[in-house]
Amino acid sequence: MQIGIRLHDVAAGTIEERAHTAHEQGFACAHIALSKLCDYKMTLPELTPGWAMYLRKVFAKEDVDIAVLGCYLNLATPDRAALARNQEVYKAHLRFASLLGCGVVGTETGAPNTEYRFEEACHTEAALNTLITNLRPVVECAERSGVIMALEPVYKHIMWNPKQTRRVLDAIGSPNLRIIFDPVNLLDISNYENREEIFAEAIETFGDEIAMIHLKDFTVEDGKLVACAAGDGLMNYDAILRYAKEHKPYIHATLENTKPENAVRAREFIQGRYDAVS
Repeated sequence: MQIGIRLHDVAAGTIEERAHTAHEQGFACAHIALSKLCDYKMTLPELTPGWAMYLRKVFAKEDVDIAVLGCYLNLATPDRAALARNQEVYKAHLRFASLLGCGVVGTETGAPNTEYRFEEACHTEAALNTLITNLRPVVECAERSGVIMALEPVYKHIMWNPKQTRRVLDAIGSPNLRIIFDPVNLLDISNYENREEIFAEAIETFGDEIAMIHLKDFTVEDGKLVACAAGDGLMNYDAILRYAKEHKPYIHATLENTKPENAVRAREFIQGRYDAVS
């Protein structure tokens, strides 16, 4: 397993400086969300082939893989003009990724409102069908670009549990559509006590399609789940790490919710657990 970090969680600096810091801290890969790392709007004109090739050289110099190019726009918005723009930005990221040499273009699965917020309608059949319809042309672009599009199931979004995730994968039916597995994002205050069963169901239901992993932890505060760095909460990673060790050679696994002062400790914690499982 190749452990990485979200580049916007690294100490502040230019992309070049952050890539160097990630290397110095022992990370093998990075999750980059360009909108969080620079002043560009990340629409269409900014994503030039030249910039992709430049960044590819920057990360190669630091021996850091680009595991994920993040693009988190709502594919279920009812605003048709906004949806068309969002789809075009996704397609631009896919073209950019084909030159960048990254593992996947990663996203979450939205909400059926313009604010991208949780509501009960997120978990409806109508929302699921909207997501599938609006995702299909984006995945077709991924196929043409030779790039993997990876969706991350999140409890408060449309693809919120293992069964809905399987339905999206089957409906699209593309080898270029894969999954980012963030176990904590499948949890909510209503189900976290059953997390081991949920994780096992996820691996059973869409394990073959897992392309990369996000690793964070959580605590419960004032009746809410609060994300934190790996090793600082209630998570037991052993089953997930064992699955990765047995079935996902050299998989990228990026840490989330770290700070510059605890990132190395979180990496060492996960590496220690990975080495210990059998």
